[in-house]
Amino acid sequence: MPRQKPIELYYWPTPNGWKISIMLEECGLPYVVRPVDISKGEQFTPEFLAISPNNRMPAIVDPSGPGGRRISVFESGAILQYLGRKTGKFYPRDERARVAVEEWLYWQVGGLGPMAGQATHFRHYAPEKIIYAVARYTDEVNRLYGVMNKRLAGREFLAGRYSIADMACVGWVRLAERQGQDLGEFKHLKRWFETVRARAAVKRAFAIRVPAASAVDMRDPKVRAVLFGQRAR
Repeated sequence: MPRQKPIELYYWPTPNGWKISIMLEECGLPYVVRPVDISKGEQFTPEFLAISPNNRMPAIVDPSGPGGRRISVFESGAILQYLGRKTGKFYPRDERARVAVEEWLYWQVGGLGPMAGQATHFRHYAPEKIIYAVARYTDEVNRLYGVMNKRLAGREFLAGRYSIADMACVGWVRLAERQGQDLGEFKHLKRWFETVRARAAVKRAFAIRVPAASAVDMRDPKVRAVLFGQRAR
């Protein structure tokens, strides 16, 4: 039987990137990391846009896609669902169980991620402190953490069993302090986070190192222009 070609993971060490590295590790799929230096604008190259037209990572290329043919997938939620269907892991086939997973996956994609991202931006990267924006997004993230905390009061994981919904959320909760949150205020969420973080696959995913990422100077006007100053092209 021929050896399976590795999936290419277009990656940068962010909560969205971690989602996919966690899933690949959990599934035991062979993969190679293709760093996309978003601070230098590598997400705007024609080669990357052919894979991810929204110029955002993560994205994957699976050389052994449906029918044995190559497929590229962008958007983190879509990638998690694709890998779940491909492997039959962490994305249940039972409709009721699948609905629960999708509810919390889309909750993260449409709520937790964007709001936590805005909180982080206005708390750490905005050129001037806008009190209203800091309070607005910090409070909204606090509300969302409360929603997770209540959900987890009666179950071990967000959708009952460990799933792609948990993988989607754990990287954002990992950065709670930067979002102005104290996990000590959310005992069920904290218990969940410590449980997920302790998984061997999650540890391996978080341990992936991209040396260039550590060298990014967020005070550099060129970096800020690339990350925060984009309009339609």
